[in-house]
Amino acid sequence: MPDTGTATNAATGTASGGGAGLVAAEDVLLFVNAAVTATGQREFRSTACQQRLSLDFLHAYVRVNYRRVYASALALDINDHNAARIVRGLLETAAEATVEEKRTEGRLIAARLAKLPPQRVYRLFRALRAAGVNNRRTRAIMRDWLAARPDPAHDAVKYRTGLKTAARHVHLRFGAGPGETGETGGSGAVGEAAEIGDFLFRPGRRPRYRHPVLDAWRRAPYEQGALMELPFTVAEGFAARHGMKREVFLERMIPRMTRLERLRTLERLRTSGRRGDAAQAPLPADVDLTAMPLTRLALYVLSLGFDARSAHRVELTRALRAAARRAAGPQAGSWGKVAGVLDDSYSSSGSGEKRRRPLAVALACHFLLEALSAPGGYTALWTSGGTDPLLVRPWGPTPLGSRVLDALELGPDRLVIVSDGWDNAPPGLAGEVLRVWRTRLDPDRRTAVVHVNPVYDADGFDVRRLAPGVPAAGIRDAEDLPALVEIARFAEGRTGADALYAYLDRQVARFVGERLVAAPCAGTREARVPHGTDGAREAVGARGAGALPAAVPGGAS
Repeated sequence: MPDTGTATNAATGTASGGGAGLVAAEDVLLFVNAAVTATGQREFRSTACQQRLSLDFLHAYVRVNYRRVYASALALDINDHNAARIVRGLLETAAEATVEEKRTEGRLIAARLAKLPPQRVYRLFRALRAAGVNNRRTRAIMRDWLAARPDPAHDAVKYRTGLKTAARHVHLRFGAGPGETGETGGSGAVGEAAEIGDFLFRPGRRPRYRHPVLDAWRRAPYEQGALMELPFTVAEGFAARHGMKREVFLERMIPRMTRLERLRTLERLRTSGRRGDAAQAPLPADVDLTAMPLTRLALYVLSLGFDARSAHRVELTRALRAAARRAAGPQAGSWGKVAGVLDDSYSSSGSGEKRRRPLAVALACHFLLEALSAPGGYTALWTSGGTDPLLVRPWGPTPLGSRVLDALELGPDRLVIVSDGWDNAPPGLAGEVLRVWRTRLDPDRRTAVVHVNPVYDADGFDVRRLAPGVPAAGIRDAEDLPALVEIARFAEGRTGADALYAYLDRQVARFVGERLVAAPCAGTREARVPHGTDGAREAVGARGAGALPAAVPGGAS
């Protein structure tokens, strides 16, 4: 691999020529596609081991050769798995970064950690501790993220091991114990911090806690009523120890559940004890389906049986269209005449870890394309030939070529193909159709064609493409479709590498929400990056310090 300086020149094309710039742009798009789609889990045609090995190589290659671009990926709509990997990679190799790079990376890391689920962040902190990453910037980032948590006592109960590991790593001082400031442990944030410290590191020292969640955990082994005050996942273990019936426990815990936990539980209760009349049971009334994210809602719809989908067609369709309109936002109705080729072949069933995920993305994209197109200007073409999107199922081969021909005959302004790219009925027909269309029938590109692929191809280090002249982008959530279409245009090679890096700079500026100054972002060229310090304190300090204390200065864990 080239060194960082050589790669920087290659990334801009300023020192190595335009060809090197195009190669660098292709590398960047390759990594973005992987960071959007790959999660290191088993796919339909590749094992989890293949996925992880492929990702390991890509992360190392891009971090070494295009470090600034590697960090900028945190500002894009990549999945949480790769976001955590990027953060870890940047912090583990801090010695390879310049002062300016550390400054920008610190703000990007702080902004991204604020968006990640807490359990994933605590898992990341455990990995950093296990790897011995304990530099000053890492401790500052961890300390500031912990200080910004809205309810540290809730974290102490729900993520106890993760919080203990992070606290040890950054040397948090949890205030005085009850022997020094009385049994209440002080008052306000100091008193709560002392309680959390005793709860984590000195259990049994206090006869009771002032914080209700901490005290509920203390009472839970002896008192069933205390379970209703605990987070759902924590209360499950105590319920099993008390021998509570599962159905009774779930009904009592519904108010304490997250929206997704509530939906799964209510669906289980809705169909429990029912067989023939399960489809006629009403949908969960305590969950507003119209407020759910589009792809998550599509997964829920596909989890229902055909009879249930038919019986609740009006409710489910209304919810899907509401979620699609919300995802389309101001772009609703602006795409003109749109044709969508949607893959519901057998491979869209996904894998045990990603059950029906590709099909759910296609279903969600169907309703989103309907919202983005002009009124009455959308045509959906499923590979199975089906016409009822609510009753789709993974079945049959993948005749993409025939469906693409049907779509192009309609003369659409946009053709969007949602598929894993395995065209096999007959093999390669879709690529040949698109090649002839682009080179002979539509050289002026009156029809914009884009392929979005929900499946990462571990062997090719990218999503599988249909034709060289058709831009392809990885997709995980249908809500990201408009942004991915914008990224995919860079793959056509007509906009140039500079336009791609300028786009990344804009995304970084938007993501961190800070003042822009002139500074290099992709090598020697002039770019706009946010101004800040190398730590994360300024990025999150405005949220308040919560109840967690500052770290003990100096020292290594």
